[in-house]
Amino acid sequence: MIAVLSTFVWLVAPVSAGAQRRGPLVLAAASLQEAMSSAADAWARQGHARPVMSFAASSALARQAEAGGAADLFVSADEAWMDYLAHRGLLAPGTRADLAGNRLVVIVPAASRARVTTGTLARQLSAGPLAMADPGGVPAGRYGKAALQHLGAWAAVERHVVSGESVRAALLTVERGAAPFGIVYATDARASAKVRIAGVFPAGSHPSIVYPLARLKASSNAEAEGFRRFLLSSAGKAIFVRYGFSAR
Repeated sequence: MIAVLSTFVWLVAPVSAGAQRRGPLVLAAASLQEAMSSAADAWARQGHARPVMSFAASSALARQAEAGGAADLFVSADEAWMDYLAHRGLLAPGTRADLAGNRLVVIVPAASRARVTTGTLARQLSAGPLAMADPGGVPAGRYGKAALQHLGAWAAVERHVVSGESVRAALLTVERGAAPFGIVYATDARASAKVRIAGVFPAGSHPSIVYPLARLKASSNAEAEGFRRFLLSSAGKAIFVRYGFSAR
């Protein structure tokens, strides 16, 4: 397997040193960048301090929280990494809830005319590099591997995988033309004008894509619980639907 070393961590809205009033620090899966940033803006328009966003692979964020990194909320792209923190007693009791859902797709550069079906999947994706998040630990990679295994294509495709540290790393690889195909979430494809969807994986070919949200037990921000509840409100969930996520 080819490994691409690229760290995709975005820090948005830094907090000035010594500030008395700051927004909660949110650790959020990379695929949530646009929707979570929009939700933070909406919360700030209500008169609150804007939440600080840290975007990366759920695996990296969960380990950051486990290591004692300061944070208030965690939004994972799968249940496994939320379970990881739950089993270590790092979640505030009663605060875990499902926020949104997604679909898994195959993308190609915008200029490509390729179409991918379940019948042509193994042949097409094994013809050249296939960009995807690390299937060993990153949720999008795990979903992608599960789907390819279910459809009988993983054995043919595995040696051609270009593995990135997050789903946005896989998206960028296809955007740059470094791979003719990539596996990402439907919302990632929607966020980029440089790629298009060439195929959609059947929902039953992989575990349901669920984004759970929870407040971390170590949280000390007074507005963390309010922002968590806003995200789960009808107004908050409507923001995610607007960016292509499914409601949960």
